[in-house]
Order: sequence, then structure tokens, then C-alpha cells
Amino acid sequence: MPGRRQTPQTESAGDRGMIDLHCHLLPGVDDGPETMEQAVAMARAAHDAGIQKAIVTPHLHLGRYENDLNSIRIAAHAFSAELKHRQIPLQISYAAEVRICPELTELVENGTAPFVGELDGKKILLLEFPHSHIPTGSDKMVEWLLGHGVRPMIAHPERNKDVIRKFDKILPFVEMGCLMQVTAGSVAGRFGPAARQRANDLLEHGFVHVLASDAHNLDVRRPELEMGRVAAERLIGVAASWALVRETPHAISRSRFSEVDLDSAVEDVS
Repeated sequence: MPGRRQTPQTESAGDRGMIDLHCHLLPGVDDGPETMEQAVAMARAAHDAGIQKAIVTPHLHLGRYENDLNSIRIAAHAFSAELKHRQIPLQISYAAEVRICPELTELVENGTAPFVGELDGKKILLLEFPHSHIPTGSDKMVEWLLGHGVRPMIAHPERNKDVIRKFDKILPFVEMGCLMQVTAGSVAGRFGPAARQRANDLLEHGFVHVLASDAHNLDVRRPELEMGRVAAERLIGVAASWALVRETPHAISRSRFSEVDLDSAVEDVS
């Protein structure tokens, strides 16, 4: 379980096998890379940093980033083909970082919600709250999702200002059974001391299931996991820290990489 201290083991980023379940690598679809060249450079950097697989998760934020399952699939297909052409061995699949909104119920009901995978019989949705707060009624939306076979994985709760102001704000979602995805850079201090403290609080309580990069560029938001894993290791031990970037992401995303063939023809979502 995350948070449990483990007997030290010998591991290194060079052993590969890390899986990034939240990153913005697709070019020209959100606030990630603007060009294919930038996207390819990010993919190369991710692989060089020990990331073997990545679920690309562009924003699905109605009214701002009008992505949908089919447009993401098409973009991911083109990106995967380019990586193969450049001989960059980063394996990718696709989902989305979905901003909480009333229309989310329609996406789930009509089968167009982009899931990062499955775990314990439930589909896993990377769910984002606004950075400024947790909207009123979010708990009701989570209850509805859980009742429809969808388990939210809350994106970067440690960077939410409500949670930074008061740690207890995240507890109802933990208690309901949401997964928690913390940004590796937060644990390493790259998002400031407040986000780092909240990331540490979540780790020490055993609430974190996944560390992900939330990479957007090659400057301050790089596709890296190892610095966060090492920082987490000091709190929860070696084996538990590796589980956050390897075993648990593998369990979640296994169906995405076994079922999704990005070399196959792209079909419209009906």
C-alpha cells in the first residue's frame, strides 16, 4: 500500500519500466507542446529519463480545450507514428485530463469519456478540479461516477488551493475511494513549498496511488518522474516509491496498452 515503509532495495531510473499516466505530449491540442518537433523532443526526454510508457492526457475542458475521445485518438495515432519513424521507443496510449463539469455524465453515458485504464473492475478517469478550489457539488459528481462504474483519479490534489489552505478538503474524496495522482515535481519542490508540503502530507497518510509528471514542456514542467520518486522514497521507502511510478500505473494502464493499437486504422467514435 502507498505510504507503508519498505525494506530498501536496489533500484535505479535506468532500470526503466516507469509509466507516466498524466502528461501533455500531444502537439497543438492544449497548453502542452505547440509543434511536433517539441512533442518529439519531450518524448525523447521522457524515455531518456526512464519512462517506458506514457498515457498522453490532453485537457478535456469544455469551453477552453474542445478535445474529445476521437480527436485525441487521431492526434495520438499521428504522434505514435512519428515516434516510430524517429525510432523513439516510448510506448504511448491516450486518455484525457477531464475537468469536472455537469456534461461529464453525458460523456460517461454515451461512451465517449477517455479513461486511463481500469482497476478492480472500475474504469479510471483522470479528473481535474480547478486549481483555485474544489467546486460545490464535486462530491455528488464523484458519487454518480462511482455508481456508474467509474473511479476518479484526482489529478494533482496537492496543487489545489482549497487543499493547500486546508488538508481536510481532500478527505471526502479519499473516503469515497478516489485514487490520488500527485505530481512528481510537487514532491521534489518544483511547485513551491506549499504544494510540496501537501504532497508530503498525502504521501505520509498513504493516500497517494500514482506519481505522474503532468509534463507540458522541456523547461519547468519536464516529463520526469525520478526526482519525485526519490523524494517520496525518503518518506515512504524504496519499494512503495517505485510502486507509485511502476506497479500501480501498470495495473491501471495494462488494458490500455494491451487493447489499443495506435498503428491500426483510426475509426470514428459512434
